[in-house]
Order: sequence, then structure tokens, then C-alpha cells
Amino acid sequence: MVALAAIARSFHFQRHTLININSVGKSSTAGHYWLRPAGAGTGVTPRYKQICTATQQRPTWLPGLDPPTYLDGTLAGDFGFDPLGLGEDPESLKWFVQAELVHSRFAMLGVLGILVTDLLRLAGVSTIPVWFEAGAVKYEFANTGTLVAVQLLWMGYAETRRYMDFVSPGSQAKEGSFFGLEASLEGLEPGYPGGPLLNPLGLAKDSKNAHGLKLKEIKNGRLAMVAILGIFVQASVTHVGPIENLVEHLSNPWHKTIIQTLASSSS
Repeated sequence: MVALAAIARSFHFQRHTLININSVGKSSTAGHYWLRPAGAGTGVTPRYKQICTATQQRPTWLPGLDPPTYLDGTLAGDFGFDPLGLGEDPESLKWFVQAELVHSRFAMLGVLGILVTDLLRLAGVSTIPVWFEAGAVKYEFANTGTLVAVQLLWMGYAETRRYMDFVSPGSQAKEGSFFGLEASLEGLEPGYPGGPLLNPLGLAKDSKNAHGLKLKEIKNGRLAMVAILGIFVQASVTHVGPIENLVEHLSNPWHKTIIQTLASSSS
């Protein structure tokens, strides 16, 4: 080990920047490391021996996979995943980006609502029904018809304005287009409204330069969509909420698992 350390100290690593000829129309850097004897002067070109080559590439959903040419990494959360080629058309890709963003936000809200109500019910704080039975409950503050009408009215209005802003970006932020509240909902691009009402903390005042926040949101949204699918399957198999499933598993973790649950439900 001492000998190896001495040998390692007698060499320096020098990095050279080369052009990756595999990329067409764009230049990218590849880090090439060469072995140079210690004491070699910079003015004299020594004999180098290449020991490793590390090409800097953007991360993809499957390491080593070349992403499609129309997914160039500029979109938040773009890891080159499009096995069906749905985003080949640029206009369709814009719409799919907006659709994923909206579904992600709904999924995050849905998972939060299901978990919180499950916790309150199991803790005895509230008599809220389990989430998949909540639609059949009669609420005292309004009848079902009123709730449906109000939801359709407001959701329809919001979705219509969202679609109009997608078709013509900025058209819904013009003065007088929203009861004089345009400044309170001001956003810089479709899908990212802002202002003091929807961005009270000012986390992304310039949404075009908030790539990191966009990436975090879409990652959490995709995780929430997978989680809500798991909650649906759980409810179909066990007929209880996710927190109750978790409590049952923790009570006997070696015998209350997904394998035993699926086996008992199929028998």
C-alpha cells in the first residue's frame, strides 16, 4: 500500500477539453484524463497515456440510453422518457407538458387529502369517512346538487381560462380580463401562474429562471401520481385507507405484507 501511494504521488492528472463528435449541430465536452509524470514542464509536450475517459452527458431514465432528438433536456424533468414517441409533434409535446403538470398538482393534493383525513379519522379527531366513500356522504352545509353545480361552474371556468392562456400565452393577464385581479394572479408562462395569491412567498418570481423549482415540482408530482395509483389499488384490494393499511402492517410486519394481503384477497 505504501508503494502504491508513492507511485500515485509521482503522477499528476491533467484534464483536457475535447469536442464530442457524436453530437450533431451541438458541441459538448468530454473530460479526458491523462497520466503525466511529476515535474513535467508545461512548455514541453510529454508523452501522455490515457487512463480513462468520462463523457459528460445529461441524465436519462435509463443509463446509457440515447434520448430522442426532440427531447433536448430543456424541459423541466426531461430524462428522455418517451417510449411511444408521443412528443414527436412539438405542439402535442407542449400540451402533454401542461397536462402532466396539472395531473401532478391534482395528484399531490389528492394524496395529501387522503393521508390527512385518514390520520384524523384513525386518531378519533374527526368522523370523516374513508376517501373512497366520501362522495356518497350527505353534507350539512350544502346538498349534492349544489356542490356539483358549483364545482362544475368554477372548475369549468378555471380550466377554460387555462386553456385560453395555453392557446394564446398572456391573453388572460390583460387588464380587465379577470375582475381587476390580474396583477394578483400574474404569471410569466402557461402553467405557472404567480402573483401574491398563488405565489405568496415569491419563490419563483421569474418562472423562466426557476428551473430547479420546476424540476422539484414535477418530480414530486410524478411520485404523487404513482402514489395515488397505489392508493387506488390498495383500496380495491383491502377496502380500507392507506394509513390503516400501514398501521396493520406495522402491527405484524413479518406476516402483514403485500404478498400475504394479495394472497388472502385472491383466495
